[in-house]
Amino acid sequence: MEILVRILCVLTGYCFGLFQTAYIYGKAHGIDIREHGSGNSGTTNALRVLGKKAGLIVFLGDLFKAIIICVIARIVGTIFFPDILYPMILWSGLGVVIGHNFPFYMGFKGGKGIAATAGVIAGLLDVRIILICLVAFLVCVIITRYVSLGSLVVVSLFLLSFIVLGCRGCIINPVSNVAYQGKELIESYFIIFLFASLAFYRHKANIVRLIHGEENKLFANKK
Repeated sequence: MEILVRILCVLTGYCFGLFQTAYIYGKAHGIDIREHGSGNSGTTNALRVLGKKAGLIVFLGDLFKAIIICVIARIVGTIFFPDILYPMILWSGLGVVIGHNFPFYMGFKGGKGIAATAGVIAGLLDVRIILICLVAFLVCVIITRYVSLGSLVVVSLFLLSFIVLGCRGCIINPVSNVAYQGKELIESYFIIFLFASLAFYRHKANIVRLIHGEENKLFANKK
């Protein structure tokens, strides 16, 4: 039964991830965002192609579609499956990122899933992890102006901070008020590792450009 619950979480999350904010916003303004800029259907490309307002709208749309599914998973999990509450939230969030990155109706060409991942981080309601990731992203982007680098730092710290807190017994099941341990905690580590792996995979071209000093900087003047 619990395996079926996990599958349903991923599938439901995938459906939420299909709401492509950048693509929909672009179409409403007469363009296909995938044919402009980097070709990515996400916040950064929307910001560069359509401006700051578009970037903000796209970010919030992708953020809240993940937050909403996390809230739903939390409510359902609290009532029916309290022992696997965190895995349910994380599997649902992972489904959103997969749906965002690989939407079937767009030829599996979507975004990179960072805003959606941020929504999952927020949806866990762990202030410690939220602050660590938020501060790290802001500092990294302000100093380097590389959004891609900040994004990779965020997913890395999401995994690292969750593992550290979990090993110290600081990841608490909000229903039982007992620290997660054993297979549920290991499963949560694994799911977050998948988040990070997806982010690094989708940023592989950015990583190459970062290594060669050719990555686009935020608000850089176009030549």
